[in-house]
Amino acid sequence: MEEVLKVENLHVSFATYGGEVHAVRGVHFKLYKGETLAIVGESGCGKSVTSQSIMGLIPKESGKVKQGAVTFKGKNLTKLSEKEMRSIRGREISMIFQDPMTALNPTLSIGDQLMEAIIQHQTVFKREAKQKVVNMLDLVGISNPRERLNQYPHQFSGGMRQRIVIAMALICQPEIIIADEPTTALDVTIQAQILELFQEIQQKIGISIILITHDLGIVAQAADRIAVMYAGKVVEIGTRKDIFYQPQHPYTKGLLNSVPRLDLEEEQLIPIPGSPPDLFSPPEGCPFAARCPYTMEICDRLYPFTNQLSLQHQVDCWLQDERAQQRKHASKHHH
Repeated sequence: MEEVLKVENLHVSFATYGGEVHAVRGVHFKLYKGETLAIVGESGCGKSVTSQSIMGLIPKESGKVKQGAVTFKGKNLTKLSEKEMRSIRGREISMIFQDPMTALNPTLSIGDQLMEAIIQHQTVFKREAKQKVVNMLDLVGISNPRERLNQYPHQFSGGMRQRIVIAMALICQPEIIIADEPTTALDVTIQAQILELFQEIQQKIGISIILITHDLGIVAQAADRIAVMYAGKVVEIGTRKDIFYQPQHPYTKGLLNSVPRLDLEEEQLIPIPGSPPDLFSPPEGCPFAARCPYTMEICDRLYPFTNQLSLQHQVDCWLQDERAQQRKHASKHHH
């Protein structure tokens, strides 16, 4: 598998009145060519900040990449200037945002907005650009694209606007698309269509997708691999099969228990008690320890090592660690 992007030991902090918020604390993952990697976690876990770091969109006034690297084509993106990032952003790595209404300009026809994206990054003739736009709208499933070029965003439904936003991200044929909660504002049937659309596009043009979401149910069909984030760290990463059928981190299990399943008749949704830790002063040990039913003494004191369970499957949890298991009989009981 060819590696397109590599994130290593990424730390991002924000300065606020209350002090420094450690939003991302040593995140690591790889993205391979033609795959969809989902990053899943509840709001505030650092998943959007991670994607903003890749795109070079961390606000300079308050935010800072403290350490780590985001490597793309041999370059560390966190070290590039804004000008250098601009040539990559949109052309080689594109981002799709949550709300299609804010991503589109209400005063320009969609044809003009898509043409602008091409002309900004590529030298093409207007006729050629127009043909590209028509092909792209066709690819994302907008019928009669030629006739609809002159229409404005408000003349399209929410699902159609999201398709246009996807077309916009794809128009310069980037290698990577980062989709940050791309279906939050849409109803469930349209969500499913948008995710199917991602898969179709991927089969046709072999693009790599990072799908950021708080909803494990969404990634069940769309992701090849899943990274589970909690309190600024990736606590488990594995193939879709690993995460859904053999989840190892108590947090991942908790997330799965709170997703409705159609194959269980008498199902109970079990919420995870408690709330995520304060990232002003992140815990020394496992950040999930306070909410975890299996906490041992070591969990509070020391962050677990990463355990490699198989080629693709890694988990940061003391329960998987033989050394901790040996000491378990001496550990405390449940509180």
